[in-house]
Amino acid sequence: MNIVADMSLYPLKDGPVPEIIGFIRKLRDRDGLEVVTNQLSTQLRGDFDAVTGAINDCMREVMDAPNTVVLVVKYLNVDLEIGRTPTLTPPE
Repeated sequence: MNIVADMSLYPLKDGPVPEIIGFIRKLRDRDGLEVVTNQLSTQLRGDFDAVTGAINDCMREVMDAPNTVVLVVKYLNVDLEIGRTPTLTPPE
């Protein structure tokens, strides 16, 4: 089953930007995932186990860092195209 995860990783103290950038880079290095990043969040698309496993593995490294961060994740059990802007009007 393919899913989409929408994530935002926020610093709670000054300075964890390198950890956030590293988190996104590590997600991009994972095979079998489509990763799209914008100003507000990062979306992952792929097999359920690949998406959730990548988030857990990459988040463990960020949580081991000395800076405090919070990760907000929304999981969608649909296979949405994340690489293009969605249409705001329903299909006729």
